[in-house]
Amino acid sequence: METAVLIVVLVVGLALFFDFTNGFHDTANAMATPIATGALKPKVAVLLAACLNLVGAFLSTEVSKTISHGIIREDGIDAGTFLPIIFAGLIGAITWNMLTWLLGLPSSSSHALFGGLIGATLVGASAAAIDFGTVLSKVVLPALIAPLTAGLIAFAVTKLAYALTRRYDGKPDGRDGFRWGQIFTSSLVALAHGTNDAQKTMGVITLALITAGLQDGAHSEPQLWVIFTCAFAIALGTYMGGWRIIRTLGKGLTDVKPAQGFSAESSTAATILASSALGFALSTTQVASGSVIGSGLGRRGSHVRWRTVGRIAVGWILTLPAAGVVGAFAALLVVWFGTWGVLVDAVLAVAIILGLFLRSRKDAVHADNAMSEVADSGLAVKVKRNPPPTRRQRRLERAEAGQDKTGEGER
Repeated sequence: METAVLIVVLVVGLALFFDFTNGFHDTANAMATPIATGALKPKVAVLLAACLNLVGAFLSTEVSKTISHGIIREDGIDAGTFLPIIFAGLIGAITWNMLTWLLGLPSSSSHALFGGLIGATLVGASAAAIDFGTVLSKVVLPALIAPLTAGLIAFAVTKLAYALTRRYDGKPDGRDGFRWGQIFTSSLVALAHGTNDAQKTMGVITLALITAGLQDGAHSEPQLWVIFTCAFAIALGTYMGGWRIIRTLGKGLTDVKPAQGFSAESSTAATILASSALGFALSTTQVASGSVIGSGLGRRGSHVRWRTVGRIAVGWILTLPAAGVVGAFAALLVVWFGTWGVLVDAVLAVAIILGLFLRSRKDAVHADNAMSEVADSGLAVKVKRNPPPTRRQRRLERAEAGQDKTGEGER
């Protein structure tokens, strides 16, 4: 029993750290566009996102039930086996999150968690311990449908926004009102992120507590202290900023006009909030990317760079199996060495986290230098632009304006 409690403590600690990485990994999904268009200053944006993530974590627990009583069948697996499986799965998720954060790649923290848990369960228990029906209906299908749905909504809203403000065509600042609207819509995205992503960590901790006999299995609702700690962890991670991801997304999104940003964020927030109410565990990154592409297509004269979209999709596809491989390896150590395998996993987890963090210090990214790279999602839609005037056209324009001295002399 003492060993089980010790493993529960390790699981809770690692789960909260995953929640923290989820916060700084996904900050850009809510705040990259308002930062890029100048609607919010970077530090103000992440502080606002942190507060709203904290609030959102208290608004729904449906997604946590999907994790604690859905994906993995804990019946028939004793605590001595199942708790190390959860621990190994978290290692897989954190490793992928830290690696993609170091590389500045926006990826799905949710799918990293699911991949880690599934990989660890396959090795530590069996395929029969995974409810593939729930995985398909609550994870896989939403992952395919949600980005498409968000993109269609963003496309329609962008079309409507440009139609209602057509009189501003040709005026560079005619649609600046949407920049202020982005403050509201990006806040909704941050709130929605809290309602969906924080719940996943609550579900993992609740699953561990039920397995260890520290919570009644008939009640899958997370305990109050679990809600508080998970909400605080994701809010703290959000406040830390995740500047590497913001750097990747933000500069690319400067080509997205305020009207498009407003439309994309509205679509992202609506999709995630609806999914949270239904208990669907979504990837905020995928939904946000789908919205960006949809809003770009809604703008006249644009087309999709399908090669870029393909690279984004490959990153999405790799997340779940990559985290699953790491989770499976961590579970294999437990199978080989028992309780000592858990300690080996713990040491390896600390080494991976410290190693990636120290490596990141060689190229530190913060609020002052975050906006320096181009995002693949921002490049997925190309807008046709008029070619610059030729030298002859410029000379004729100066002549017509009375600025061409040769023309004046001839007259």
